[in-house]
Order: sequence, then structure tokens, then C-alpha cells
Amino acid sequence: MLSNPFQCHSLHLSPLPSSSLSSSSSSSSLLNHRSSQLPRFSQLAPLARPTIPISCVSIRPKKKSSDNSEAQELVCLLMRKFNDKEPLLKTLNKYVKLVRTEHCFLLFEELGKEDKWLQCLEVFRWMQKQRWYVADNGIYSKLISVMGKKGQTRMAMWLFSEMRNTGCRPDTSVYNALITAHLRSRDKTKALAKALGYFEKMKGMERCKPSIVTYNILLRAFAQARDVDQVNALFKDLNESIVSPDIYTFNGVMDAYGKNGMIREMESVLSQMKSSQCKPDIITFNLLIDSYGKRQEFDKMEQVFKSLLRSKEKPTLPTFNSMILNYGKARLREKAENIYKKMTDMGYRPNFVTYETLICMYGICDCVSRARELFDELVESKVQIKVSTLNAMLDVYCMNGLPMEADVLFERASSIQVFPDSSTYKLLYKAYTKANLKELLDKLLKHMEKDGIVPNKRFFLDALGAVGSLPANSTSASATTDSTRPQDLVKSQLEV
Repeated sequence: MLSNPFQCHSLHLSPLPSSSLSSSSSSSSLLNHRSSQLPRFSQLAPLARPTIPISCVSIRPKKKSSDNSEAQELVCLLMRKFNDKEPLLKTLNKYVKLVRTEHCFLLFEELGKEDKWLQCLEVFRWMQKQRWYVADNGIYSKLISVMGKKGQTRMAMWLFSEMRNTGCRPDTSVYNALITAHLRSRDKTKALAKALGYFEKMKGMERCKPSIVTYNILLRAFAQARDVDQVNALFKDLNESIVSPDIYTFNGVMDAYGKNGMIREMESVLSQMKSSQCKPDIITFNLLIDSYGKRQEFDKMEQVFKSLLRSKEKPTLPTFNSMILNYGKARLREKAENIYKKMTDMGYRPNFVTYETLICMYGICDCVSRARELFDELVESKVQIKVSTLNAMLDVYCMNGLPMEADVLFERASSIQVFPDSSTYKLLYKAYTKANLKELLDKLLKHMEKDGIVPNKRFFLDALGAVGSLPANSTSASATTDSTRPQDLVKSQLEV
């Protein structure tokens, strides 16, 4: 193992059934001693609101930026228009004179984000009926990718078969999408075997030779599966091919190893990266900082941070958020606060993740009053509070044995325009069950019924597993149906 990987160098990392488609259409002062090093929230700049750019794979020549903007505007309009009363196909037919392939690509992307994969297939079928439609690998590759992201491996395979039946010859991008789709299935052993099978098949087809993207997908997948031998074999194969590794190759494998706590293996790939004269980017620094931090190897984490500050790269908010959280988990409150101060001194504006991290850190360090004051200042700032921030504060109360305070905040949520989701209920259910607070549980379940949230098997497995109730509850949890009242379902849970 590398004792200090940055000591000697300045880090030189440098046809679908019609019935399936038709169904989808209907388808008090709490902080007495304020830290002089931690600025008040009110003194900070407002939260930055990140924007998520829409992107798509295009098979046509690139349009001018103005044309892209117009396409995005039309797709946004289509997404707003269709609903249960006006199905997607009816909306598409209204704008039939305007919609073309590039709009459909954007629709695939947006529908995929909202888990509406069946509607993606509806758009595809609608496309096929248009005069301008031409069967193209890019269309199938995009759809296979969307299906894979949603765990619809069978649909991805059907699309692959349909593509071949239309006379389209698969290429590397199609196989990459197909491999990725398989790797998202639940049976990881079978999925990895399938992926390797496709990989070997690709080597024998001139149009489908593995690209660096192929290697990157497979290397990360086997690193996530802790299969070091197969990762090494793929690296050997890559070195013998005409393809060269890139920054994504090393980052992907190191990130997977790091998340698995495989620090020695991560450092081995780091050495390969340095010997390949591949310079690090901010992702490299961040994943190393996060991996060392999670293992509480703070000397190495701090060495990487110093190397980052000396490099051409600049820290990002995730850099500071990770360090604050990992110091907090080790109950090193002063170090966490120093990182926050350094962040603000360098001119960085904290985002909602930063505040959630600080709240969590104070909760772990038994500083509930500080966490609550930070939350209250966030509310008073009139910034829109996210449900994840509410959950962070509720979790602080629960981990510190303050369920009544959690209940008061939960009841107050709607007045500050924060609306609980299933993760909120799961968090409170677990805490109330562990404390054997039947009255609060019954109250919580009534809220769930009112909000239309029905606990199912997955809910109980997640919520009760950590409190040792899983074996006794698994049977009753399995019996959950959408028509069952939450109060009835929980009786057997409370009597255990």
C-alpha cells in the first residue's frame, strides 16, 4: 500500500404488444455559544440553484444553438401539455407539423428522468408512423439506454431484436447501451457474465470493436463487484489493444474501489494512472478525498486536499461537503467547522447539501441546538427548504433520542412549505418503532394514509431491518397491498 501517494510527485494524476402501450396512456435560543469561526447562515449568500442541462444523443448534423434552444422549448411545452386527460399521443398529433427526430430524442431523455419508460415506447411507435422517420442505430441506442437506466432489461433486449429486424446493423454504441442495460439488472452475477459475452462478441465484428467507453463500462462494473482479477484482466486487454485509457477509465475504477473501501486496490490504480501520464481532474481529487475520508484516513485525505490546492484544478462544493461530513462522522467537530470556514473564506457559496451536511455533523457530535439553529436560520432566510433538509433535521432529533421534538417539527413542516415524502415517513417509522412509541406511530400512520402513502414490503424491510424486527415482520410485510389501510398493517408490527 502506498503510504503517501502524493509525496514524491505533485500528483501527476493529471414489436411491443399493443395492449402494453395502450395501458400506459391511461397510465428557543438554541445556540448559547456561537462558534466565532462559523458564520451565521444569514451572513452567507443565498443558496445557489443548480440547473440541469438537457442533453441528448444526436444522429443528425449538429444544429445551431438557436435551433437547439427552440427544440428544448417545444419539448418543454409537450411535457407540460400531456396528462391523464390528454394522452401523450394526442399531444404529439397536435404538434405533428413541428416534431422531428431531435425533439423525440429530447422527449426520451425527459420521460426517462420521470420514470415514464412506457411513454418513451409510445413516442417511438409514433415516430415510426411519420413520413420523416428513418430507422437508425442512434434511435435504438438511445431507447435501449433509457430502458437500461430504468431496469427494463427485457425491453432493452426487445428493442435490440427489433432493430436487427428492421435491417439496422448494430454498432459499438448499441452494444455499449445493451451492456449497460444488463449491468443494471438485479442479478449482478448473470449480468456481468452477459456483459463479458457481448464484449467478446464485439471483438469479432468490425463495426462493433470495443471502444474505450466499452472498457470503461466493464472496468467500473467489475470494480463495483470487487472482482479484482477481472479488472486486472480487462486492464491487460486494454493495454494490448489499440485503444488507450482515459481519465474516465481510472476515475471509474478508483471510485468503485473507494466506495467499496478497497483502498489498496484504489491506490494501485492511482499508480497506474500516474505511470500513464494521465493528469487528474477535479473528479479524481474528490473521489480520493471522499474515499480516504470514509475510511477515516484523514492524513491522506488532507494530503490530497493540499495537492488539489497546489494544482491547476479548483475545489468544488462536493470537495468541502465530503470533508465536513467525514470529519463529522468521526466526531471531529472543530476540523469540520474549520473546513466550512475555509470554504467561505475562499469565496464559495454553500448549497443545500452543505447545510444538510452541517446539520448532520452537529447531530452526530451531540450538538442538537446548533443543528436546530442552523435549520431555523435556513427557514428564516425564506429559501425554499428541500425535503432532504427536513429529513436531516428529523434524523438529528431521532439519533439523539428526541422523538417528541421530531414529531413537533414534522407537524410544522407544512407551515414552512415542506412536504414529507416516503423517506420522511420511513425515517420516523424506524425511530418511533425503536423507541416503542405506539401513540406517535399511530399518528404517523394516519398522516401516511392522508397523504396516500401505503407501506409495502420494501417499506418495512428498509424501516425495520435496522431495529432487529425484520424476521418477525417479513410475513406481514409481504401481505401488504395497495388497498390495505396503514393502521391495520402496523398492528402486527407493534405487537412484536
